[in-house]
Amino acid sequence: MQHELTPAVAPDQANKLLGLELLRFLTAFAILVFHYRQFAFVGDREVGLVRDQLPLYWLLAPFYGSGPYAVRMFWCISGFIFFWKYRDAIADRVLDGWRFFVLRFSRLYPLHLATLLLVALLQPLYFKANGSFFVYQDNDFMHFVLQLLMAANATSQDALSFNGPIWSVSVEVLVYFFFFVMLLATRSWLLNVALIAISLTIPGEIADCFAFFYAGGLAAMARQSLRSSPARALAVESAGWIAVVSLISGYWLTGGRLESLGLLLLLICTPMLLYSFSRDVVLPAWLQRVVEAAGNVTYSSYLLHFPIQLAIMLGFSLMQVPVPLYDGAFFGMFIGATLLASHLTYRYFEEPAQRLIRASLLPARAEAIRRPAMA
Repeated sequence: MQHELTPAVAPDQANKLLGLELLRFLTAFAILVFHYRQFAFVGDREVGLVRDQLPLYWLLAPFYGSGPYAVRMFWCISGFIFFWKYRDAIADRVLDGWRFFVLRFSRLYPLHLATLLLVALLQPLYFKANGSFFVYQDNDFMHFVLQLLMAANATSQDALSFNGPIWSVSVEVLVYFFFFVMLLATRSWLLNVALIAISLTIPGEIADCFAFFYAGGLAAMARQSLRSSPARALAVESAGWIAVVSLISGYWLTGGRLESLGLLLLLICTPMLLYSFSRDVVLPAWLQRVVEAAGNVTYSSYLLHFPIQLAIMLGFSLMQVPVPLYDGAFFGMFIGATLLASHLTYRYFEEPAQRLIRASLLPARAEAIRRPAMA
């Protein structure tokens, strides 16, 4: 998701966070690869999938199994960006609740609505051809209304409906509200620590989202606090890399047998990675544009990849031929088509929709429209 540069960050102080743009793209790519296995689904279950025969499995095996981890990394990245861009603006009452709501609504809702309607159109056609919906089965009127409110999956990722991946965004929206309200009371890092500690005692996706979001916020606060001391910032960054490499290596050497520690290690390592990747990076102008474009497609690729899969599956069903699941060319076509569609959607639908909504709902004096920064 994307956020605009707020008055709390002066233009000459703005770190473009190009490292985080790249990390965000890799996380989105991991989700695309993870969900590629859905081409083997019959109804809501994969049938006959041979994982080690999936395209480029020798190279992409970590991505094929990384979905739950990638979502949580997204939450952590969002936490970093929200605290980086909005923390002081909200606490200092520069950014009010209405403007904050419009910024978030205009960024998230247009594509959510468009993909929801597209899936609602395609799923009945798929059902007619196959006798079941594709992957997500609860596609009734009640779930459609809940999806319109971005509330269908705000409590759990079980029984997903329509464009299922929106569940993680629905959960995150709850955290946005809490984030804004609590910053009106305090901007202390102790709140982050307390919320992370409490969240670790509560099972479920909402607690996980709070933990990772506020852990990302800690990383942002640490980076901002050390901006005036490059030597200390580099020392912390080096220590972070050593800790991340050591923890991941130790986990790998155990063969991942301590599976219950996987999310805890991710919660420790991800903020360290975000801190390190958020350093100022100077790139040639053309390469910076490429990195920014890669970061811009993350939200659109996240919401578009399932409708694209559904359309492909519907086409193969109507032709009555099997999907070439293990074919590298088919894999490349799916990934390439999704990324191209995401780029075009961001440029020709998301950005214009944002400008239109913000011009309509925000006072002209407060909406000096800037090129959206990273989200």
